[in-house]
This record gives sequence, structure tokens and C-alpha cells, in this order.
Amino acid sequence: MPSRERIGAWIESAPVQRVIIIVIIVNAITLGLETSDALTAHWGGLLKALDRAALAVFVVEIGLKLFAFGPRFFRGAWNVFDFTVVLIALVPASGPLAVLRALRVLRVLRLISTVPRLRFVVEALLAAVPGITSIAGLMLLLFYVFAVMSTSLFGDRFPEWFGSLGASMYTLFQIMTLESWSMGIVRPVMEAYPAAWAFFVPFILIATFTMLNLFIGIIVDTMQTMHDADHAAERREMEGAMHADTDRLLAELRSLQQAVAALQEALNSAQRRP
Repeated sequence: MPSRERIGAWIESAPVQRVIIIVIIVNAITLGLETSDALTAHWGGLLKALDRAALAVFVVEIGLKLFAFGPRFFRGAWNVFDFTVVLIALVPASGPLAVLRALRVLRVLRLISTVPRLRFVVEALLAAVPGITSIAGLMLLLFYVFAVMSTSLFGDRFPEWFGSLGASMYTLFQIMTLESWSMGIVRPVMEAYPAAWAFFVPFILIATFTMLNLFIGIIVDTMQTMHDADHAAERREMEGAMHADTDRLLAELRSLQQAVAALQEALNSAQRRP
């Protein structure tokens, strides 16, 4: 058991994790270089060797963690993520499974689980999912209302954009992204319906500048909450350590006082003797 603990501490130590980060970055570069036919023709053997070496490092890392932590390894969500990514890379990418060859790039995502800051951002995004879901539901309702209105108002003259409910929702999504919304859609519609601006401008103000900012606000608020919780935990640990040190010092001071009192009593007894 001590050997397992030592292996677990070693594989998760900062120097080893820095080596893993370097291997992930090198592997990401090699995977990108393999997309070039010219580079593959000249350096294909070297790139494949580097890819296999990186995969071997990942397999050894996961194997050591499985040996060190046992079933506890799968209790961590990030450990399961790393295990799945490496397992996909080990599946033979031939025949009907040839599509899995493109999934090798998923190994680059291991950088998220290795770098604490990136891991914190992803955890904050996942924690914000309930709030984001509520905003997404509200936005879907908003899109539905405006799509029904735009189909009724502009569907006859512009069926390619507003001829059906689905077409209207897609057009409104394009307008929300501000991609060619003015010259491409709104101004042509305004040539037929001069007052159409009264429909599109409020939609853009609500959907683009309000709803999307709500998404950002929820994510930022979640990250701030998690950040404050982490700092509160650190403060509690520091306060606990300070209390422990204070109690130890007080105990030592009491022991010293008792020793001084005993010494004083011994001196007094010696002085009273004839």
C-alpha cells in the first residue's frame, strides 16, 4: 500500500504533470502537421513515431494511476475523461472504425484536465448549465413568438426567409448573430415594408444585446461564486492551521509555567530548610 501511495503522489506531482503537459502539446502539434500532405510525405514516419510515443506515455500514466488508486480512480470525473480519451485512441482505426482516427485529436483536450486553470473554467461552465438552460428556454420562447409574427407579416413577400416557421426561426437566428442582417435581410424587407424596422430593431435589442449578455452574466457569476468558495475553503484551512498553532503554543506556555512554578516551589522549599 505505501508503494501505491508513493506512485500516486509521484504521478500527480508537479514535475510529472509538467512533462505530461509538454507531451500533450507536442502531440497536438504532430496531429496538426499530419494534416499536411507535403509534410506527411517527407516526415510521415517521424510524425507517426511521435504520435505512438505520446500515446505510450498516456497509457503508462493511466496505468500507473489505475494501479495507485484502484477503483477510486473512476470516482473522479476528470480521471474518467482522461481514461475515455486514451481508450478511444487505442481502438484500431481501420475498416468501419476508420472514423475514429479523426478522434485522435481528442487527446489534446487532456490539456484541460491537466491545467488547473482550464479545469476551473470548464467546471464553472458545467455549474452554470442550469442557469444557461433557463435562459435558453426563454430565448426559445422569444424566437417562437417572433418567428410566428415574422411569418405572418413577411412570409408572403419573402418566402425564402419567412415562408415557414422553421425558415423564420433560422432567419431570426442569422439576424441575432448580426451576420449580414442589415443589407442582406432587413433593408430588402424594408423596401416592401417600410415600418419593418419596428419589428427587427426590438428583436435585435432583446435577443442580441440582452439575452446573450444574460448567458455571459450567468457564467461570470458562477465563476465568481466558485472562486469565492475556493477562497473561503482556503481561509478556513488557514484559520484551522492558525488555531492549531495557537493551541500548541498555549499548551507549551502552560507547560513552561508549570515547570517554572515547580522550580520556584523547589527553591522555596530549599530556602525554608534549616
